[in-house]
Amino acid sequence: MALVMLPTLGMTDEGVGDVAGNLGAVGSDTLASLMLRWGERLAEQHPGVRLQLLASGSASAPAALAAGTTRLGPMSRPMRVEERQEFIDRHGYPPLEIEVARDALVVVVHRHHPLEALSAEQLDAIFSTTRECGAETPITRWSQLGLTLPADRIVLHGRNVASGTHGLFREVALCGGDYRVRVNEHMGSAAVVAAVAAEPSSIGYTGMNHLTASVKALARKDEQGQLHTPSPESVRSGEYPMARGLYLYVNLPPGQPLPAPERAFIELTLSPEGQQIVRELGFVPLSDAQLDEERHALLERLRDDADHPGGG
Repeated sequence: MALVMLPTLGMTDEGVGDVAGNLGAVGSDTLASLMLRWGERLAEQHPGVRLQLLASGSASAPAALAAGTTRLGPMSRPMRVEERQEFIDRHGYPPLEIEVARDALVVVVHRHHPLEALSAEQLDAIFSTTRECGAETPITRWSQLGLTLPADRIVLHGRNVASGTHGLFREVALCGGDYRVRVNEHMGSAAVVAAVAAEPSSIGYTGMNHLTASVKALARKDEQGQLHTPSPESVRSGEYPMARGLYLYVNLPPGQPLPAPERAFIELTLSPEGQQIVRELGFVPLSDAQLDEERHALLERLRDDADHPGGG
């Protein structure tokens, strides 16, 4: 990605040396590695700053932000309407939303599994009881897909209900339907990958950055039979159907400046250096145009807050 000069958020050389304090964040497990790496880099730049992260799942971020127990809420899905409204009801203004990276949900099987791709209907028929995507019958055995494995019964692995990955997979892969009761739920994406790698008859879903050589990512087959594989290019463009944004939500009262630690952290996430960390950890960096859009949207929010202090 080319390095671009983006407008700053008001950081000056004079203010940089004064950045100090604890930086609390509550939210996504998927973003935990990214948040920690950013926190480490920020501490190198500003030794007085320390990130304290509670990675309890995306669902915990809106509640913590609304309760005022954190100012930063990393989420691997957009905040839902009711979550946003709860925040507004509590504080009188909306949370600040910043997209900081891109990712994708990927369906994985054992590395030696013969399956290469699934259609939307097949995937839904495997993981859901409702089959809202249009499949006529459930798929519970590999032989129903024309495959022969030593263990025919399909074993399912996924995330727990507090995870943004769990909720987003339900929306985009199950067409909003219901999961099978027998999906083995895991606290983290790495645990899903480990479980699939250990059992040749299993299948699971995870974030793209958690892929390892022990599992194989399946392509998505569209209605025309074309295969769509998860890659940085297809995720950034939106061509891959299960691409997603990764977000940082901020409690920023109108008319108040961002505190120095939060300001420095956000500055880092949207910088070329911060986006290089995104790439190193297996996520997809934002394009130059996307970065520019996020920075200018943030600056507009700060200007509006300054012009209309106290507004909801």
